[in-house]
This record gives sequence, C-alpha cells and structure tokens, in this order.
Amino acid sequence: MSHLARSTGTSEESPLFSNGFILRLSAVVAMLAMLMLGISIGGRWIGRHITLAGNSDNTAIVTITIGRDTLDLPENVIRFPSQRHGGAAERADVYLTWPELQGYTKEHRERFDDVSQSANLIFLQITQSTMSRDMSGRVELIYKHVMEGAAVPYGNGLTLHNLKAEAGYGGEVLLTAPRAKEATYAVRCILASASLSPTSGDCQRDIKVGKDLSVLYRFSSRHLHDWDHIDAAIRGFVEARLVTRSATPR
Repeated sequence: MSHLARSTGTSEESPLFSNGFILRLSAVVAMLAMLMLGISIGGRWIGRHITLAGNSDNTAIVTITIGRDTLDLPENVIRFPSQRHGGAAERADVYLTWPELQGYTKEHRERFDDVSQSANLIFLQITQSTMSRDMSGRVELIYKHVMEGAAVPYGNGLTLHNLKAEAGYGGEVLLTAPRAKEATYAVRCILASASLSPTSGDCQRDIKVGKDLSVLYRFSSRHLHDWDHIDAAIRGFVEARLVTRSATPR
C-alpha cells in the first residue's frame, strides 16, 4: 500500500508536459510565425511586381556607360529589368510618354500596360554608333538611290518618297523635311492603310548624340504632325543626361 501510495503521489505531482516538449512546441510556433511573416512580406512583394509587370516606378539614377559616353538615366525610363544597373553596357532601351517625356509612373501606367494606348509612347535604343552618318546624313548617300516614283507632299512640311521593295524597304516610305540650320530631317515609316490604326512604333529615325552615341527612336505615325518637336525633345532628353566628366587634375 505504501508503495502504491508513493507511486500514485509521484504520478500526480509530475508535470503534464515535459520541458523538452515545451521547448519543441515553442520552436515550432516561432517557425510558423516567421513563415507567416515571410508569406505576408513575400506576397506584398510579388503582388507589387505582378502589378508593375516588369516596369519600375523607381526614379533612382542609374549610371550607364556606352562606348565613350556615360548617361545618368532614371530607373523608370529603362525598359528592361536586366538593364537597370550601373556600369558598362552595349545599349540602353528607354521608353517615354509623349509629350511629357516621363518614364513609368502610376499616373500614366495605362500607356505602358494597355496596348491600345501605347501609341502615346516613344521607344529609344541608345547604342555606340557604328555608322559614320545618321539618318539625315544618309538621305543623299543611300536613300536617294532607292527612291521610286514621284515625291508627294505629305503635310506639316514633310515630303513622302516611296522606297524600293527590292532594296529591302518593302512597304516603307521615307519622309523628309528641309531645315534652315540643320541637315534635312528624315524618318522611315510603314504607314497604315485607312482601315488600320497606326501602331506604337511604325516610324523610326536615328540621330547622333554625345561623343559617339546613336539614338534610334520609334514613335507612332499618328504623331508625324509633331515631327520637329519630337526630334528636338529626344535630342534634348539624351543630351541633358550625358555625364560630363571633368579633366583629371595634374
């Protein structure tokens, strides 16, 4: 009896859960809490990036060197995520709203996300120049020899020249305009028929900027009436972001 009593008393006085079990339970609870926190933070991060769909609304400056030129570009004007880092690069792809010349913002996100509104964007490809002349300089050198038919007035000071398909310009036309103090303006376009709407990049032109940059920009033919303002704005945008390095002190 006394032995049984002692055994019963010991059983009644033993804790319901051992210290080891409590420690293991606490560790599991802590891990679950951390997991839930990670899911919450990760969910917000994933949701934000799905909403941005590859775009960035960050305006932090990215310094990119292309050939002999260096540019300070806001991150939200750089089109591709793989290019949004500083250092040497072969090219920079940029997109801008027209006429604001802004990168991706929440205010204008429809233009970037909705294909039907993308005609209000201008696309730039900035590379080191590989040709001695830009498009204006190639009018007399190249394009003059691949024109066919009579030139016709197009409006807004532009003249339309059809280009030979057999020369590799199928469906393209060259639009030119004389300028008083600059070389002849020239832009190549694939003009939509009356039954089709202009696309976001059916006109393209390239210009030289900086020491050795070639800036090829594409825009919708619906903005051809604004050709002179677009050309000046694109040149001004790139020139304003060129980094001028001071001479090394002797």
